[in-house]
Amino acid sequence: MCGIVGGYDRNTNWQTILPKMTNALAHRGPDADGHWIEEGIALGHRRLAIIDLSENGAQPMISPSGRYMMVYNGETYNYLSLRQALAPHTTFRSGSDTEVILAGFDQWGIETTIKKMVGMFAIVVWDKKKHQLTLSRDRMGEKPLYYGWLGSSFVFGSELKPFKSHPNWQGTLNREALAAFLRLNYVPTPYSIYEQIAKLPPATILTLTEDDLNRHQSPDPVPYWSVADALNQPPETRPDDVLIDELDTLLRDVVLGQMVSDVPLGAFLSGGIDSSLIVALMQAQNTTPVRTFSIGFEQADFDEAPHAKAVAEHLGTHHTEHYVSPSDLLDVIPKLPRIYDEPFSDSSQIPTYLVSQITRQAVTVSLSGDGGDELFAGYTRYYDAARAYNQFGKLPTPVQRLTKGILGLRNTRQWRGIFNTVRPVLPAFLREHDTADKLHRLEQMLPIRSRDSFYQNVMSHWLNPESVVLGNPQPRLKTPQLNPADHIVHQMSHHDMVTYLPDDILAKVDRAAMAVSLETRVPFLDHRVVEFAARVPFSYKKRGPHPKWLLRQVLYRYVPSDLIDRPKMGFGVPLAGWLRHDLVDWADDLLSPSRLRNEGIFDPDIITTRWQQHRSGDYNWHYHLWDVLMFQAWYQHEY
Repeated sequence: MCGIVGGYDRNTNWQTILPKMTNALAHRGPDADGHWIEEGIALGHRRLAIIDLSENGAQPMISPSGRYMMVYNGETYNYLSLRQALAPHTTFRSGSDTEVILAGFDQWGIETTIKKMVGMFAIVVWDKKKHQLTLSRDRMGEKPLYYGWLGSSFVFGSELKPFKSHPNWQGTLNREALAAFLRLNYVPTPYSIYEQIAKLPPATILTLTEDDLNRHQSPDPVPYWSVADALNQPPETRPDDVLIDELDTLLRDVVLGQMVSDVPLGAFLSGGIDSSLIVALMQAQNTTPVRTFSIGFEQADFDEAPHAKAVAEHLGTHHTEHYVSPSDLLDVIPKLPRIYDEPFSDSSQIPTYLVSQITRQAVTVSLSGDGGDELFAGYTRYYDAARAYNQFGKLPTPVQRLTKGILGLRNTRQWRGIFNTVRPVLPAFLREHDTADKLHRLEQMLPIRSRDSFYQNVMSHWLNPESVVLGNPQPRLKTPQLNPADHIVHQMSHHDMVTYLPDDILAKVDRAAMAVSLETRVPFLDHRVVEFAARVPFSYKKRGPHPKWLLRQVLYRYVPSDLIDRPKMGFGVPLAGWLRHDLVDWADDLLSPSRLRNEGIFDPDIITTRWQQHRSGDYNWHYHLWDVLMFQAWYQHEY
């Protein structure tokens, strides 16, 4: 795991600039700082040594033939089998996966080698023969890669921080990206928050020829793999026990491959299905107790630590549990703009950073259970949304508008009071504590137009962000191509796999972990597991009352069901209450009408109204306000 950075421009003084750029990524790679500059091309690398800790694994690294020079962030888990295939043609001088990749470029070419790689990666390689620069990113987007033009300089990097060392840096705010952020709580690919810089999409290769570089133009990235192709494969129709065996075997192999490390390794453990299964498979293939880590919260509604401890005791792991106080959580907030580099407002960013910090005290690599919900349809919102769509989507549009009007007659506090009175006689699915908030949310989303637009609204915070951001920017949001014959939950999970998963979940974990120099690995996102899950019919993902049916059957082989079967908890924080109490002064300052008017970015009237409504308790606008607050905190830090 590392940080990579650099650029191309024959008129730029890279000798001065490149060291500053790599220094900005020191947290991603505290073990070494490498530079290579030649004929206008500059490649920089900050190393977190994981495989082959010697100098032989240092980067930038040149291929055996001398043709390719590369910087690389990530891990290639099948590098030993690739090395074996290349051995008749190559003499290796190190034990690193980087050298294997470069030997593959020599032998098979860049694209073919990337397609053979199993892992997570962001790669930048300079072809010295063709004077050609190639950027690529792993299939699911575990590792980040930004790129763009600063004047005549083409630049790239693992984060945005290094670009500010370049003399042509302007840092112009991209208002389309800001509007998209308010809607989604993250800046979606290909946007970055700055006009000059973009994110490379997952599973793509961007090749810039010498002409492209000299003309200061970038072609479009080209896909080399896609989730959609995986989803369009023929479905698995074998008996239950056969599919359970196959998934068990596949996941065991994947987890074993991701346990390769020359430094201490452990795992996050929440006690939920996904992390428990990853830890169970690690422990089943390890002769010593696996190191596991969880954090607990004083507020019981958010505390999964007892469940994690019970699973750890059953599996026999070496478990570390740390309870964090409200002040610990609140102390993270000032660090968030520096950690995330651009506005990011998934509030689970706070506990994610804290568990990473605690884990890094003992190990350098941690496996996580991220991705299981997207692959195996585990989110409760899928089923809530499907039920709402099926019940309201079939109503004529005039009736939907009438329903919207009726729901809008009451605010959240009033609906909450009504439901507290009538809850005992309501159907089971309406007895949930957040039903009032859900109905208020539904009122905002009606009328329903299509499955895709409905789910986009489910995943949105500000439904009309262009009315909030001055200048009326119109963000262009990615709309995955969905098969209309698919089950609606399959469609929603596909949508998440190509949007929410890489740009929210994986970005959150990568930035939080790398802020403390911790490498994270995500076994569920091995592309072979993704392809397997894509071929599994919906009846294996939801059967009876429980989602993730197939994953549960594998887990029950290692952990008793009574330790696992409970309502799903999010990795969240009590945000609504914080904004009314602990954070009220901080929020008041960032949201003051005079400040908003002076900055000229947001409509102060809309923001002020929602802030007053939230503080009064009449509405729960905490997610909307957190979006604005995270932008404001970032803006204050940057400008």
